[in-house]
Amino acid sequence: MRRWSWIVGLLLASGTVMAAEADTVADTPQVAELLSRAKIALDTVWVLLAAFLVFFMNLGFAMVESGLCRAKNAVNILAKNFIVFAIASLAFWVLGWGLMFGDGNGFVGLKGLFCAAGADNSPAIGDRYEGVYSALNWTGVPFYAKFLFQLVFAGTAATIVSGAVAERVKFISFILFSFVIVGLIYPITGHWVWGGGWLQKLGMWDFAGSTVVHSVGGWAALAGVLLLGPRLGKYREDGAVRPIFGHNMSTTALGVLVLWFGWFGFNPGSTMAANVADIARIAVTTNMAAAMATLTATATAWRLLGKPDLSMILNGCLAGLVAITAPCAYVSVPAAVVIGALAGVLVVLAVLMFDRLRIDDPVGALSVHLVNGVFGTLAVGLFACDAVMPETTGNGLFYGGGWTLLGKQALGAASVALFAFGVSWLAWSAIQHTLGIRVRREEELGGLDVGEHGMEAYPDFQGFLTK
Repeated sequence: MRRWSWIVGLLLASGTVMAAEADTVADTPQVAELLSRAKIALDTVWVLLAAFLVFFMNLGFAMVESGLCRAKNAVNILAKNFIVFAIASLAFWVLGWGLMFGDGNGFVGLKGLFCAAGADNSPAIGDRYEGVYSALNWTGVPFYAKFLFQLVFAGTAATIVSGAVAERVKFISFILFSFVIVGLIYPITGHWVWGGGWLQKLGMWDFAGSTVVHSVGGWAALAGVLLLGPRLGKYREDGAVRPIFGHNMSTTALGVLVLWFGWFGFNPGSTMAANVADIARIAVTTNMAAAMATLTATATAWRLLGKPDLSMILNGCLAGLVAITAPCAYVSVPAAVVIGALAGVLVVLAVLMFDRLRIDDPVGALSVHLVNGVFGTLAVGLFACDAVMPETTGNGLFYGGGWTLLGKQALGAASVALFAFGVSWLAWSAIQHTLGIRVRREEELGGLDVGEHGMEAYPDFQGFLTK
């Protein structure tokens, strides 16, 4: 500890001397260059740290989804959550990155496939990638830092699908669809909003991905769920719901805590620069929305179901995080609390609605990511405050800005919905008519762990856990 104290002291002393010298010769080109490179270094460390946090969310998704499904399908769920990021990495590198951020037209990027500009990995100051990836010139971190940060977001969109189609989808079919969503669906809609496309030019705002990531994953999941149909035994002949409980709520709760933690990379990291004031504010709006949504989901479930259902409590937290993802940089902390409060109510009502419609979603992914992804996008149009981040969104409806911003947000959400759901339906249908998308009845009843993978998650206790 004494050695570390000396090191910290030396660093602080050096920083003081450097600051004093910089004040003396701040106008010299050498100091300007030094300060510019220092900023790039800090920005790069922050962007990579945020990317690592978002990557860590893969663990959270795996724990949540496996815990909310039955023990006989635990290996299958874990395998899907593990392999999906490997698929996403290759699909995004080969095709998705260029389609999303390559220069092109208002609908799709046409340049920079295979990360062509990545050969120059020097820190980018100004328009380093002019003519290839102009949409990302605003951040000066090295090329591969930009790529990695965007990659982990693409992987998240594919992971959302996994839970909704759980316990009856073929493993190979999920692999193929994962490549389609990351290589084609996600990047094209992402180009519209983040890559200089038509929605971005129109004035739609989605800071960290309520629409770009979460609703896209939700629409893709909905298409798969509708074609798959519900799990065997989920609904009785009279239409009543037969609850199918998850096998491990401990891992589910731990998984949500991991996701809550990872969201501090997801939202604040989308600054893609070490702007301390923005990072701090976005972290607080993110946290307060999640906290309030947890409480309102608890209260709503208690009121409607008679008990404070833990799965509803946990999904309430995730709903608040999804809903605040688009507006986190543009709203005040009190507004974030209101957004979270509404999200917590919405997620419980959505779970009950999907069950009434006989749309079987084992983990509540549609209620969390689809419903609240759309709501979060609209929340920008309702709660955005120009004073929070000037010269961006302008004021939303509740701050005297009128209906203009809300209309643009609604148009963006609807346009992405039509494309993402439509192409996902075509992709799932193509797979259904070739390889098939649903496992055989015998495999579903016996569990996908044995049927698809030839192994069991809990071989010593399987007899007690299969029901």
